[in-house]
Amino acid sequence: MKRVLAIILGGGAGTRLYPLTKMRAKPAVPLAGKYRLIDIPISNCINSNINKMYVMTQFNSASLNRHLSQTFNLSNSFGGGFVEVLAAQQTPDSPSWFEGTADAVRKYQWLFQEWDVDEYLILSGDQLYRMDYSLFIEHHRRTGADLTVAALPVDPKQAEAFGLMRTDEQGSIKEFREKPKGDALREMVVDTSRFGLSKESAEARPHLASMGIYVFSRDTLFDLLDKHPKYKDFGKELIPEALKRGDNLQSYVFDDYWEDIGTIGAFYEANLALTQQPQPPFSFYDEKFPIYTRPRDLRPRYLPPSKLVDAQITNSIVGEGSILKSCSINHCVLGVRSRVESDVVLQDTLVMGADFFESSDERALLRERGGIPVGVGAGTTVKRAILDKNTRIGSNVTIVNKDNVEEGDRSDQGFYIRNGIVVVQKNATIQDGTII
Repeated sequence: MKRVLAIILGGGAGTRLYPLTKMRAKPAVPLAGKYRLIDIPISNCINSNINKMYVMTQFNSASLNRHLSQTFNLSNSFGGGFVEVLAAQQTPDSPSWFEGTADAVRKYQWLFQEWDVDEYLILSGDQLYRMDYSLFIEHHRRTGADLTVAALPVDPKQAEAFGLMRTDEQGSIKEFREKPKGDALREMVVDTSRFGLSKESAEARPHLASMGIYVFSRDTLFDLLDKHPKYKDFGKELIPEALKRGDNLQSYVFDDYWEDIGTIGAFYEANLALTQQPQPPFSFYDEKFPIYTRPRDLRPRYLPPSKLVDAQITNSIVGEGSILKSCSINHCVLGVRSRVESDVVLQDTLVMGADFFESSDERALLRERGGIPVGVGAGTTVKRAILDKNTRIGSNVTIVNKDNVEEGDRSDQGFYIRNGIVVVQKNATIQDGTII
């Protein structure tokens, strides 16, 4: 794996995850109470013994850059290697920003070519999964592939949202179509039992969807980029072109948990799924294949344990440094430094916590001056919502989307509604007695 360079794409503006991406890049969005989305592909690389990584960013990248610089110092923590940010930039030869996945790689092609490596691993920064990339790359080498695409078995309904592959019995890609429907979709059916799925599972999931994860052999990547300078995207343009010209394209079937966290609805469901009992579909409790972030494992936050004062908590996750008073919390994820006051009810809610502590004196002084402390105030009820970092929810507030609105922009009041979920934006204040 020393001859592999990983390139993690930070994604576009993240409009489908707005307002969580209003002040941060998509890979910097908090996850599971203490992580960020970018921790997933970087941890997968570390666990796969790949320690040369570039993260390509363009939008709202300040918090992402800070997190990466404070967290992943591989030269000290993991015996060599690096995680380095490559921001979009304008030059005389390239005056435009990144215009797609392939275009982003092309604009830093000169840097990637300087490395004496055999393969380039292209990853996304906004997916939740656990994969040993070394097995992926060994499959690429063993089959003599020019390009290998990670493939996820999916059902026909899911398949319409993906680029699909039709393969032969050995997994060699014979056709690639982007988001086919109708007859075109039916023509892309594959017997997925060839790849280890049970008969029942293969019948339910007869399509192979591209996960947006690729291994390119060195010559293939740069030849495609050089000969097709107008092609901006891997999935829509370069992969079909490689297939058309006769390159050896292979699939690598990944039959495990994978979630593309591209919308508020998908992000919300993926977080709350972590609370499922007895076993969630994805678990952070895997000592052999851990997901790294800033506490003890790399650079500690030195947060104290969480304090629960007569709190009733069921099927939930609570981050460090939280203080929960006489409250009821069910099926929720609470981030670090969460504050929840007395007589609060939280149901099916994601609370991202805070970046700082407020002492008891500071909170009392805020109240005296008519302000609202960070956290959730006394007597408040919140159901099916996302409270972004550093939000100040007043006392006796009701956030339940009582009118069942699917989409709404109430940014002047500090919140949005996306996919029927109320999202209180970062640093927002919701005044006492508000009903949403």
